[in-house]
Amino acid sequence: MITTTEQLQSYLESFSEFMKQSPGRDLAWLRKLRQDGFARFCEVGFPTTRDEDWRFTNVSAIAKSVFHLADNTAGAISHHEIEAQRIPDAACRLVFVNGRFSAELSSFDTLPSGVEVSGLAAKIESDPSSVERHLGRYLNTQRDAFSALNTAFAGDGGYVHVARGTVLEHPIHLLFVSTGNSSDSSLLMTHPRNLIVAEAESEVTVIEEYISLDESVSFCNAATELVAGDGATVSHYMLELENRNAFNVSTLRMQQGRSANVSSHSVLLGGALVRNNVHPVLAGEGGECLINGLFAGSGEQHLDNYMLVEHASPHCGSRQFYNGILNDRAHGVFHGRIIVHKDAQKTDAKQTNRNLLLSDNARIDTKPQLEIYADDVKCTHGATIGQIDEGALFYLRSRGIEEASARKLLLSAFAGECLDRMKPGAARSHVERLIDESLASFLQSPATASGEMTLCERELSWEEVG
Repeated sequence: MITTTEQLQSYLESFSEFMKQSPGRDLAWLRKLRQDGFARFCEVGFPTTRDEDWRFTNVSAIAKSVFHLADNTAGAISHHEIEAQRIPDAACRLVFVNGRFSAELSSFDTLPSGVEVSGLAAKIESDPSSVERHLGRYLNTQRDAFSALNTAFAGDGGYVHVARGTVLEHPIHLLFVSTGNSSDSSLLMTHPRNLIVAEAESEVTVIEEYISLDESVSFCNAATELVAGDGATVSHYMLELENRNAFNVSTLRMQQGRSANVSSHSVLLGGALVRNNVHPVLAGEGGECLINGLFAGSGEQHLDNYMLVEHASPHCGSRQFYNGILNDRAHGVFHGRIIVHKDAQKTDAKQTNRNLLLSDNARIDTKPQLEIYADDVKCTHGATIGQIDEGALFYLRSRGIEEASARKLLLSAFAGECLDRMKPGAARSHVERLIDESLASFLQSPATASGEMTLCERELSWEEVG
C-alpha cells in the first residue's frame, strides 16, 4: 500500500462531494455499493510491485499525485473536434467529456427497436431497477483497488441494452474525451462505468475509445461490466489513444452465459502508463471467448496487459492472442492467467504472446500462467520475443523497396495478425487506420534495433495437457 494520508484525504473529500450530487444518491442499494467500494479502496490502497498481479508495473506516479473530479464547466469542446473522431457506419456515438455524458455532442443515427443506448447516469435516474440487476454484480472490488475506486465513484458512462434476439449490424461507439479543467489547473480524474447487457441470441459490437484533446495530465480509471446471455454474440473493442501524460487503467469484466460467444479486442497506442485488465468468466456450458490485443509503445510508455480467464463450466473454449511492438525505452507487460475450475471438464484454452522489440532499450515482461483443477482439459500457453528479421528486411530491400517502407511492411504484417482476428466491418476499418497511423511514427525513431535475431530466435513455450 503506497497511498499516503494526504492522498486518502483528497479522495475522501472528492468522495464526500461526489455522494452529495451523484446520480441515484437516494437509492439505498447504490449508496451502499459506492460506500463499500470506497471502504475497500481505503483499506488496501493502491497496489505495489510486491503484489504479484502488479509486480511489473509501478503505479506510484498515480498514488502520489493529487487528482480531483472534473467540475461541470470542464472542457468546452466543439462539434468539429468530435466530428474528427467519427467512425463511418457506426449505429450511434455517445460522447463523454471528462467522464460526463454530453448529449449535445452525441448522435443517435440508426438504432433499431430492441436496442437501448444512453448515459448510465440518465438510466439510473429513469429506470434504476434495470441497472440494479447487473451493476456491481460481476466486478470484483475485493481483489482490485482500482475496481473498488471506480465503484466508489460510479456515476456515469455508457449504458447499452440489446433485447433478446436483436441483431445490431453496426457498432456502438462510446467516445471518452479527456481535456483540461477550464476552471483551474488541477489534475483531473475520471471513473467511467459502463454497463453492457446483451440478452439471449442477440448480437452487438461496442467500441470504447479513449482520447485526449490536449496535453494535460489526467487519470482515467474505467470499468465495464459486459453480460452476454445464452447464445449471444458480442464484440468489444477497447482503444487507448490518450496523450503521453495520461494514466489509464481499464477493467473489462465479462460474464458469459451458455453458448455465448464474446470477443475482446484491445489496442493500446497512447497513454503514459496504461493498465488493461480483461476478465472473462465462462459461466455457461459451451461458451467461446477470444481475447485479442495489440500494444505498441515508444518513448517512455508503459503498457501493461493483465488477462484473467476463468473457465467455470464444461465444454468451453478460450483463445488469447496478444502482440506487442516496443521502441525506444518503452516497457510492455503481458500477464495471462487461465484458471480452469474443477467442474470445467473438456476445456480447450490457448494463450499466445508475441513481442517485437525495435530498440535495445525496449523491455517486455511476459508471464503466461495456467491453473488447472480439472482432469480432462487441453491447455497451452507460450511467448516469443524478438526483433525485426533482418533476412526479411534484406529481401524486401533487394526488391527495390526502400528501408523505411520495408520496415513498415514488416510491422504492418506483425500487427495485421491482430486485425485478422476482427470481423470485417466499420470497427475493424477504424482500428486498421489507427494502427497504420501509429506504426508510421515508429519509423521516425533513431532507436530502431539492428541485428540478425528473428522473431522466433528467442522463444519461451510451454504446453500442458491434462
